[in-house]
Amino acid sequence: MNRRDALAAAGVAALAAAASRPADAATPEARRPSFVDTDDGASLFYTDWGMGKPVLFTHPWGLSAEIWEYQLTELVDEGLRCVAYDRRGHGRSTDPGRGYDYDRLADDLAAVTNQLDLRDVTLVGYSMGNGEAVRYLQRHGSTRIARLVMVSPVGPRSESNFLPLIAAMKQDRPAFFAKGVAAFTGGHPSVSPAMTEWVAGQFMRASPKASIDCLRTISGSDLQADMRAVTVPTLVLHGDKDVVNPLERSARKIVELIRGSTLKIYEGAPHGIAISHRERLTQEILAFVRD
Repeated sequence: MNRRDALAAAGVAALAAAASRPADAATPEARRPSFVDTDDGASLFYTDWGMGKPVLFTHPWGLSAEIWEYQLTELVDEGLRCVAYDRRGHGRSTDPGRGYDYDRLADDLAAVTNQLDLRDVTLVGYSMGNGEAVRYLQRHGSTRIARLVMVSPVGPRSESNFLPLIAAMKQDRPAFFAKGVAAFTGGHPSVSPAMTEWVAGQFMRASPKASIDCLRTISGSDLQADMRAVTVPTLVLHGDKDVVNPLERSARKIVELIRGSTLKIYEGAPHGIAISHRERLTQEILAFVRD
């Protein structure tokens, strides 16, 4: 047998061996253990670290679960189980090109909680992620949710015109995000230039379709009824220098709607308190979980 024939025979043997392997012997990548599949065909990437009481994180518009890096690593070291997932069309999740309304996004959140069988959950929402959280509670109830933390939340009802933002993204999306990330960080001294670039990179990894449709969802939604219906203990954390979701138009109104909720104001903090005030935010979440 010459060299060419030997290589061909080896290739055929390898293919035959692969075909004969049982399905459960597939590679970890093929099994995709870090994805939750929704009933409409989207695949949501998630991280699931640690043991103990579960804390489930949603993320802001345009970003991904990566923004929670500093909370996840510390809370896992404190003995908690931390689960964070990427919204459809964001980060490492797939982009089905549809389903960016709060009802569908709340059902995606339910898919994560149900498929991972999470119970006694501390649900931590961030900005737009709070819309998903309160809509989840309205649609799916609080059987699995013990408490809610709302970080830099969107207001109960949008008072902004997002059409210019959508037009800017359609014209030059990289320039739009490069400029807009300053509003997220607020130029806070604790946020390094390298960290600012890291946040900008997350924005650019979001699907343009998802980014635009999620802005439309924020601008066209009224969450007042959802917030009035929240019955679990709720902690609202907000910076008084937040120009994305100004304090008076968001957190102040939210605590009037959610009975028994508590508001803590971070002086000098921008929208991005997960990075600008990362240590304090982590300790607030930890204390609330253990209370």
